[in-house]
Amino acid sequence: MKEICEVIMLGCFGLSWPISVWKSFHSHSTQGKSPLFIVAIIIGYIAGILGKLVSGQINYVLLLYCFNLVMVSIDLGLYFRNKRSETGVLKVRKA
Repeated sequence: MKEICEVIMLGCFGLSWPISVWKSFHSHSTQGKSPLFIVAIIIGYIAGILGKLVSGQINYVLLLYCFNLVMVSIDLGLYFRNKRSETGVLKVRKA
């Protein structure tokens, strides 16, 4: 039951992060984003991955942790790209 709940939690977050990445990529805005919050999420996913590795529970749930970590890391990168764009350091062409 524990693994099922963990999969549901990671699955829900796993659906949310690609949407957040898509919105960040297309909006070129940092509105509503907090890099401190995103870094805290990244640390949480790293801790989850390390917990799985240390306990020897290497299974499909570990893949969800890794997928979410990649998505959140991309979102953090987009935050800094968008921040540079907003401050005029990077000129972004809008369609």
